[in-house]
Amino acid sequence: MKAVLALIAVVLSLFVLETARQGVSITHFAVGETPATRYARAGADGPSVVVAHGFAGSQQMMQGYALPLAQAGYQVYAFEFLGHGRHKQPMSGDVNALDGTTRLLVAQTSAVIDSIDAGGVPVALLGHSMATDILARVAQERDDIGPLVLVSAFSQVIDANTPPDLLLITGSWEPGLRDFAQEAVQMVDPAATTGETVTAGDLRRRAVIAPFSEHVSVLHSRAGRAEAVAWLDGFYGRQSRPMILPTGTAILGLLIGIVLLFGPIAKRLPQQQIAVSEMDRKHLAVLLLAPMVLTPLIAVPLSPSFLPVLVADYLGLHLLIFGGIQLALLWHWRHPIGPFGWSALALLLLWCALFGFLLDRYAANFLPTPQRIWIMGVLALGAVPYMLADMVLSAQSAFWRRLLVRLAFLISLGIAVALDFEGLFFLIMIAPVLVLFYAVFGTMGRQVARRSGAATSGTALGLVLAWALGVSFPLFVGS
Repeated sequence: MKAVLALIAVVLSLFVLETARQGVSITHFAVGETPATRYARAGADGPSVVVAHGFAGSQQMMQGYALPLAQAGYQVYAFEFLGHGRHKQPMSGDVNALDGTTRLLVAQTSAVIDSIDAGGVPVALLGHSMATDILARVAQERDDIGPLVLVSAFSQVIDANTPPDLLLITGSWEPGLRDFAQEAVQMVDPAATTGETVTAGDLRRRAVIAPFSEHVSVLHSRAGRAEAVAWLDGFYGRQSRPMILPTGTAILGLLIGIVLLFGPIAKRLPQQQIAVSEMDRKHLAVLLLAPMVLTPLIAVPLSPSFLPVLVADYLGLHLLIFGGIQLALLWHWRHPIGPFGWSALALLLLWCALFGFLLDRYAANFLPTPQRIWIMGVLALGAVPYMLADMVLSAQSAFWRRLLVRLAFLISLGIAVALDFEGLFFLIMIAPVLVLFYAVFGTMGRQVARRSGAATSGTALGLVLAWALGVSFPLFVGS
């Protein structure tokens, strides 16, 4: 019955996601080295909208806004910032200086706008998170920019006069950014409230809250996307009512369905003899506390910096030491890792690849550029030992023990950040990726481990973890 419900969820989700694309021509092109995509209905002649993603994002993450705008008749152009998604060139410069990385991203955005034939009509800009600051600066420097829609915005450039036409959309679970959006509107009218459009001469400004949304799900808020379409229509004097589908719910339903469908398939694997030895609480405590404390103390002073991806080299070393300590203790106490099954390995890798393909099509970049392959290989040197130990400790365990096993690693990363906050700050952003990985791939790995052993699932999940981390964070070379 569970498999039937999962299959229904997958089919319905695919129907919603493909319907959102129906009638929209999606054309990939490049502006110099910058990958870009045009979304437009056949024969569309509406105004141009340039769409930009946030830090560690990609073009795919902005489809929630790009597709409804295209359905409304706009010509939408999405692109990837330096070092992000499938862009081959890394970010560079000083990330803390306005004339460093920010200046390079502003110039890149302007180059994309220059490549568009807007027919003399002001170009609309829509961006999320990091991109909101970039777009606000672009609008300040150019005289061919129309309305701005900034999602989860922050920018010191926004003041009482610029940008002159601005909609701010913030998730209800983003309290700090919600306050910023409210303050931006009150710069024009101190008495303004959320959801109220204020005007002063040529100025027009509005702040809205997307209900039940945080920093990522806000990109698929139906209320937020409807506000964006209405705001652009108001500026350009258009009237459009595109069907805004629940794509966020569909993405969630699709991915959950894929995970649930794997269970019945995994049960068809041959059941191998798996020796399970009891582990007392004393041994478990040592297995969790020793690597949690020792790993950052060993890894942080070494501070490797040879990979062209932010904090990836440190993370690989952290994974290697953490997993290595646990595997050494498991070997010392003679806890079995289990048998190895090639067919089970292939099945798990293929199903993870299917998950990744669907994620890449509908939600976020998951396919690496050639420049990232060797980075993934280096990360695998640490990710495989780590996931081997993780699967030995969690595959046959109750939920509370699995939770403790994963929390120990996340806490160890937190200790590393505390020891070198400036150098390892971006590790904080790894935590959501790891939690999603544990929930999705960890669940599928346990189903394989129960039939084929922890060695099989641990090896597969280590390779997938290296892949996921290798494509998630931007390529970066220092100034």
